[in-house]
Formats: sequence, C-alpha cells, structure tokens
Amino acid sequence: MPLARQLAAEAVGTAFLLIAVVGSGIMAAELSPENTGVALLANAIATGCALYVLITIFGPVSGAHFNPAVTLVFFAHGDIPASRALAFIAVQVPTAILGVWLAHVMFELPVLQTSTTLRDGSGQWLAEIIATFGLVAAILGGLRYRPDAIPALVGLYITGAYWFTSSTSFANPAVTIARGFTDTFAGIAPNGIAWFIAMQVLGALLAFVFSRQVFAED
Repeated sequence: MPLARQLAAEAVGTAFLLIAVVGSGIMAAELSPENTGVALLANAIATGCALYVLITIFGPVSGAHFNPAVTLVFFAHGDIPASRALAFIAVQVPTAILGVWLAHVMFELPVLQTSTTLRDGSGQWLAEIIATFGLVAAILGGLRYRPDAIPALVGLYITGAYWFTSSTSFANPAVTIARGFTDTFAGIAPNGIAWFIAMQVLGALLAFVFSRQVFAED
C-alpha cells in the first residue's frame, strides 16, 4: 500500500477517534451533568463503537494503528520499517489534536483550551500499564488467531477498560497528548501527560514480550 494512502488513513482515523472521545464526552456531560456514571458510560460506548468502524475501514489500508504505542509494537515485531513507524507517529499526534479542536468547533466551544483535570498518582499510572498491556495483547492475539475480529476486540476492550481502569484507559500517547488540549469531560492536565505516556510505552513493551511467548507459532 502506498505510504501516502497509509498516512491519510492514519490521519483521518486518528482525528475521528479524538472527535469521538472528546465529542461524546462533551455531549455526555451536557446531557447528564449530575451523573458522572452515565456520562462515562456514554463516553465509553461512543468510543468503542467509533473504534470498531474506524478499524474496519482503515485496517486494510494502514493497519489502523491510530496509536504511537501500537505503531512501536508493530515496528518491534518487524511488520513495518523505522521510517514508516516514524511517519505514522508524526501524523498521529497532530491529527489527534486536530480532532480535539474539531470537536470544540462542533459544540461551539473555544478551540484553544488547556485541561485542568488532574490525572496522576501511582494508581492511575498502574492503570495505564494495565490498559495498554491489554490493548496490545488483544491486537497481537487477534492477529494470531482471529484477524477478522480485531475491530470488535479493540472496540469492546476499550469500552470495558474505560470502566475497569482508574485512569479510564487512555492507552494511547497521541490521545493522551491531544486530551491535554481540552478542558472538557475527557481532558487531562498537562502535568500528568508525561507519566501517562511513559506507563503506556511500558505496558506496550510488556505486552509485546508476553505475546512473543504466548502467541508464538508452534
């Protein structure tokens, strides 16, 4: 597949992922301002549904990474060269931020924002390791045994991980950076971003090592 087409798929897919995350968070907070649980449920379902669609349509083009941690794992696995991995990441981060800004425009909010939502502490850092480990393991296990089910596996996993992790499962460095640019339901204050990303990379690497052993061909 030509690199330009792959980058276009990663750009549009990542932007729409953030539109789904932030847009559904804004809508949920507006409709259920007094019920955080309902708002989180709506946010999780919308994100999981969007992931299913985006991975289904863009997976055959670029692999539908939309996530630098996933791209790094595919590079470590030998599936893509370093140049392509760097190109993917260079597209994923700015288009994730663009997706946040587009969500702001849709809901007639100030485009430029900085989050004030504090997300830090050892519990949430561990949650990001667990969330990213599970996501990468789901992808690599799916590739090994059920490639056709990967859109459903990822969509369902993220929907569930919103609820069983204390961090609400960011599991994605590009998403984490972008969510620092929204002071809405889905935001993360800038001082928590670096720790989240470090834990996400660690979780992805642990899942890579684990999967090389458990999902190895006989």
